[in-house]
Amino acid sequence: MSTTTPVFPEPVLDDAALAAALAEGAGAVLLSLRDEVDAAGGAFEPRKLKDAGDAAAQAWLAAALAHARPDDAVLSEEAKDDAVRTGADRVWIIDPLDGTREFAERSADASGAAAWRDDFAVHVALWVRGADDGTAGPGGLAAGAVALPARGVVHTTGAPSSDHDLDARDASARAVLAGERPLRIAASRSRPPAFVAELAGRDDVELVPMGSAGVKVVSVVDGTVDAYVHGGGQYEWDSAAPVAVALAAGYDCTRLDGTPLEYNRQDPWLPDLFVCHPSLAAHLRAALQGVGVAIKEGAQS
Repeated sequence: MSTTTPVFPEPVLDDAALAAALAEGAGAVLLSLRDEVDAAGGAFEPRKLKDAGDAAAQAWLAAALAHARPDDAVLSEEAKDDAVRTGADRVWIIDPLDGTREFAERSADASGAAAWRDDFAVHVALWVRGADDGTAGPGGLAAGAVALPARGVVHTTGAPSSDHDLDARDASARAVLAGERPLRIAASRSRPPAFVAELAGRDDVELVPMGSAGVKVVSVVDGTVDAYVHGGGQYEWDSAAPVAVALAAGYDCTRLDGTPLEYNRQDPWLPDLFVCHPSLAAHLRAALQGVGVAIKEGAQS
């Protein structure tokens, strides 16, 4: 498959603007692959399209980063890890295609037409030694962007939610605490963790099925849901950019038990994740304890 090749972002961009441009550019590469399928009549093999998407987005991001930030290290889902990054001062943590299944699937809309799914994402985050963002370890997430290419949206730390948006979401959170509406939690369409399924049995909880991890986290930030909790294990590239965006917008982002997240570790595996509107964090942690999830004493709420 051939792809559109967007122009590389220029080195003069600041880190937040660069993250957004990188995520948007990789998204354009992915959409061009779908356009190619449509132009050829619409028939495709999902596995080949998934592989093509991973490879094309990775190749463009790697080249774009080499152009704009040649001295920075990179941790990517689609590239061999280099242990040198753990001693680097600046590390880009990227997922060129978060939601490969969603990228290569169609779903019938109300008219019966088989439209492409729109719940996949591109993640671009920057970890900087010495940065303090509320996560643990010797550095933090200094910039990040999550592109939702099929929706034409890029969430970025360079443009976090406005105070007006947060005020509206505070009012919505108060409605949950008052029992006027259920707590809405983003959940996997196919394999929610057992404790999330148990939460769904409560009258005051509503699960909202959706696709990739990035889509779930930014759905908390944009107010579609109140929280996203995950217990099945992920890698740093699955959450770094979404967490950077959520932290910049004022949301609680921790491990399930309330301990801080940590990025650019030697082992990039992260067992679990908790992202929630800050006014509802204590409420959700209490619900999690009720279904057997251990919460660290004194965990932030």
